[in-house]
Amino acid sequence: MSFTRSWVRPRARVVVPRWHHGPMNLMLFHSTYGLRPAVRQAADRLRDAGHEVWIPDLFEGRTFDTVEEGMAFKDEIGQDELLRRAVLAAAPYSERGLVYAGFSLGAAVAQTLALGDEKARGLLLLHGTSDVAPNASADGLPVQLHVAEPDAFEPDDWLSAWYLRMGRAGADIEVYRYAGAGHLYTDPGLPDYDEEAAEATWRTALGFLESLR
Repeated sequence: MSFTRSWVRPRARVVVPRWHHGPMNLMLFHSTYGLRPAVRQAADRLRDAGHEVWIPDLFEGRTFDTVEEGMAFKDEIGQDELLRRAVLAAAPYSERGLVYAGFSLGAAVAQTLALGDEKARGLLLLHGTSDVAPNASADGLPVQLHVAEPDAFEPDDWLSAWYLRMGRAGADIEVYRYAGAGHLYTDPGLPDYDEEAAEATWRTALGFLESLR
């Protein structure tokens, strides 16, 4: 397994006082499959590293066996309602200075919330991104993206445009790509799973969180 890395130079960012020193406070959003065991396992791994983690259930108990089923349910809920649920989940903790994180669809949700939260400490994207508004501002926001190469859900032309837009918004970006891995390669319960890529991702992600302390 190999991966590639790229980045943009950080810009100045106003330092927001933390709730406390040390561990990060993470809001971790699930994928279109719902709040699967793999999400809980990921949260436990992060907690074992000393971080505080919340994993809101945006699907309110529903989980799915296929992407198509999950996407159909997401469309039934509607984008506005999905984001409303995410905002309500994060709101009680936002004063702490959250690191927003998510898997695939959850990564898109995390990005949307992080770009709208001036107190966000960081953004950890696993397997997904979202569009960036022309007027988005993320001066110096630390962002780390992990994505398969290739990835049908995150094609190269989309990622290139995303990278440039996030850079123009002022984000401090690192991108890691994993050749030959499936889309949701960190989930041991899915055919996409790639143990080597998953472990490399978690090692790098934990280092990223450590750098935010």
